[in-house]
Amino acid sequence: MPASDDQKDFAETAGASRSAATVSGLTRRTMLGAMAAGLSVGSGFPAFAEDKWPSRVVKLVCTYAAGGSSDISLRIVAEQLEHRLNAKFIVENKPGASTRIANESVARSAPDGYTFLYAAAPYATVGSLFGKLSYDPHKDLKPVAMAMFAPLFLIVNAEAPYKTLKEFIAYGKSQPNGLTFGSPAAGSQPHLAIELFLRSAGVKGVAAQFRGDAPSYTELLAGRIDATLTAISTALPYVETGKLRVLGAASAERSAVYPNAPTLREQGYPDVVATGWYGFLAPAGTPQPIVDRFQTELLAILNDPEIKKKLLVQGLEVHGTDGAAFGKFIDDESAKWGKVIKDAGIKGG
Repeated sequence: MPASDDQKDFAETAGASRSAATVSGLTRRTMLGAMAAGLSVGSGFPAFAEDKWPSRVVKLVCTYAAGGSSDISLRIVAEQLEHRLNAKFIVENKPGASTRIANESVARSAPDGYTFLYAAAPYATVGSLFGKLSYDPHKDLKPVAMAMFAPLFLIVNAEAPYKTLKEFIAYGKSQPNGLTFGSPAAGSQPHLAIELFLRSAGVKGVAAQFRGDAPSYTELLAGRIDATLTAISTALPYVETGKLRVLGAASAERSAVYPNAPTLREQGYPDVVATGWYGFLAPAGTPQPIVDRFQTELLAILNDPEIKKKLLVQGLEVHGTDGAAFGKFIDDESAKWGKVIKDAGIKGG
């Protein structure tokens, strides 16, 4: 039966409604798709920024004052980063408070890839030394890469009656007050290494605190202290002229800085392993692609033979590792030296 006009009108109206609904649905889907694409672009904006990194000055924060091996080594690396990444890298020195000033400064910086910390060995020990900190070294900063070690050496006056490590320890045991060491600062890595050595050797002793390595060597040359257990760079000229003698290295293996020195491990003290160190950390939340790129460039620089030679002159051995290995190293150092600090009753000044 032919459809009536009313039925035709109804069918056309229903068809139009279905078409409109279809168009509307398509429009909504299209709009939602566009919105999703827009959100994708928006959420992907950091990735775009990461691709362009670095597009402005990058700040490398040094925990020590200008002129020392920490500062010089960082400037060597910064210069190479500029060449490789075609951007400006500046060194900002923030010394003081056993590196806590620099550490906190970077922990509070924007996590945008334009501020990195050149951390030193106290980074792993300030928690045990000072208790509660204004930042959390395990949460507020992200390990990027280990860079280098600063090996420590046991050094004595060449005119002293002891010529070997065995004789040195025997001398200490014969003295009512034991041995006297010079240390660059209370709670410093050399100070902690001295305490570890005394306990391992079973000898009494005291670490006299000075401001830096140079005063310790002045006292050692004058015969007013028995030894130092610290970096060798300041002492090396005196070692080479026969005024000071190296009895051993506190490194895990013989050090390229002064390979003639047997390790303390070789000489019967396997637990006496201590070293200064430097490595890079970024504020937590720094985009991982930026961290990965920075890590890659750093490790390439540190593997350059010419850079290794320059750092060796500063008494530093390259020891480049990725962020994961660096993070584990920090955790291990924190646990190891935390026990020494507790056992020796050391308090941060």
